Amino acid sequence: MTDIHADVRPQLETLTLDPGKPLVITDADEVLFLFMRGLESYLHARDMYFDWASYALSGNLRHRHDNSAVPMERVPAMIEDFFEHHTDSLEPVPDAAQSLAALARRAQVVVLSNLPVKQRARRMQALRRHGMDYPVVANVGQKGTPVRHLAARVKGPVFFLDDSPRNLQSVKLAAAEVERLHFVADTRLHGLLGPVTEHHLSTTLWPEARAHIERRLGEQGF
Repeated sequence: MTDIHADVRPQLETLTLDPGKPLVITDADEVLFLFMRGLESYLHARDMYFDWASYALSGNLRHRHDNSAVPMERVPAMIEDFFEHHTDSLEPVPDAAQSLAALARRAQVVVLSNLPVKQRARRMQALRRHGMDYPVVANVGQKGTPVRHLAARVKGPVFFLDDSPRNLQSVKLAAAEVERLHFVADTRLHGLLGPVTEHHLSTTLWPEARAHIERRLGEQGF
């Protein structure tokens, strides 16, 4: 598993997959959980706010007292602190649990989420609490290579859902056969993006994503 982070490799190696079933690989933040809503609560409690000037975190985390941006080098530590305090409390995206439950009758589901590895167990607990009891891989870096590894283990169609255009591009380059769905639950965040061309569907709603995947599964005999 060349180019897969050392913390990610053992998670993939111990993951059990049925080689004969289709696979849905889904991000968590802004796909299964309302990340931006939770981040705004975190910032407001610290007399800060999100500027909504762009899709990026860097430059948009600002102090209320003078509107100054958090220095770029401090942002990763802030996001790690956010996950430390809010992994358990993020609200689920509407219809995510019901849609995945329906898809899980025809395909297997894996959550591939870029969050601190030490928060993996808490993320699994949060997912279970909201009716989404699926294996979680806490990823580091872009997702193309881990998705390619997972896709190579199954013979059926593979679907990948993520909010990040960079991750969609990474998967396109590493595993072009995987069908890519651009999913951003927060419509404000979705609106900050320019044209995104690395996907087969772009949506903010789980019923649309579910219908697309179910239609493609039917077309391929699953």
